[in-house]
Amino acid sequence: MAKSPKAATALAALLCISLVPATACAETLKLRYGQAYSAARSIFSLPVTIAKNEGFFAREGLDVEFLQPIPGGSDNQITALHNDSVDVTHVATPFLIRAALGGSDAVAIAAEFNNPIYSVIAKPEIATFADLKGKLIGLADEYGTITLSTRKLMALHGLARGEFGVRVIEGTSGRWACLRRGDCDAVVLGQPQDLTAIDQGYRLLGTSTEAVPDLLYTVTAVRRSWAEANKEAIVRYVRALSAAFAFIRDPANRGSVARTVMQSTNVPEAIAQRTLSLFFEPERGVLPRRGEIDLKGLAQVIAMMGEAGTIKPPLPSPERFVDVQYLHAAGVQ
Repeated sequence: MAKSPKAATALAALLCISLVPATACAETLKLRYGQAYSAARSIFSLPVTIAKNEGFFAREGLDVEFLQPIPGGSDNQITALHNDSVDVTHVATPFLIRAALGGSDAVAIAAEFNNPIYSVIAKPEIATFADLKGKLIGLADEYGTITLSTRKLMALHGLARGEFGVRVIEGTSGRWACLRRGDCDAVVLGQPQDLTAIDQGYRLLGTSTEAVPDLLYTVTAVRRSWAEANKEAIVRYVRALSAAFAFIRDPANRGSVARTVMQSTNVPEAIAQRTLSLFFEPERGVLPRRGEIDLKGLAQVIAMMGEAGTIKPPLPSPERFVDVQYLHAAGVQ
């Protein structure tokens, strides 16, 4: 005897609940994720790219669209939240802090990268930081953690502000191009471009972690008002991101993760593998374990901004810039 339509629907629902995760049975939710052009083509896209490529977003019932809504870097990403170009966005913490202090209701809901290892890479003939006096150095945005930590590193080695010229260049790829052309005498590079540069004979002078060993670098941010109205989408996103970090950290997945690095940054497998070894052998805390937000690392960023004069005392509490309720709901923090 044929089953009635209602009976068939009930059976399908029962099978769905019993055989697959509950979110796979739920309505698919759309989410627009914003990235700066430079971040999308760098190592810093790794967590969300893994979440997409390995099906973690789909498993959570999310249809995530990746967008580069505004030309420029992290300074424009919070603007994209406010003009409704994106729902959530990748952003470096100083830009989130400045926006929030300026009246934005944007907050961090998950960490993406904690302690980036940025290298000061110079022309082969430049042997020490002292040799950079009077030279031109390619840095990132003056208000971002890359430049703030690099300036602290240079001061640690006796090189003061004003003793060298600066060219502000968005993105590691752009700074690497400046060094290759000979237009910059030294630049600050992340992975994997710094490893490529060293292999090609350029000189490593030092790394940002010598001066600033612990900070919270990039986060996923969202407007509080939008998140409150779309809690389910945010919790699903956080769960998917957490699964991506677990995947990245599993040694059994090293080959797959290396291939993602190769595709995102256009480097050979050997360089991609060395990048991951640098992060994890030994553990350097470059990536969160599950997307948890390190408030001490965020406090370090606030302190750096205060030292540089980009924000004025009294310095705000790091809790002002985060909303951990979604991490709690996802079982992450």
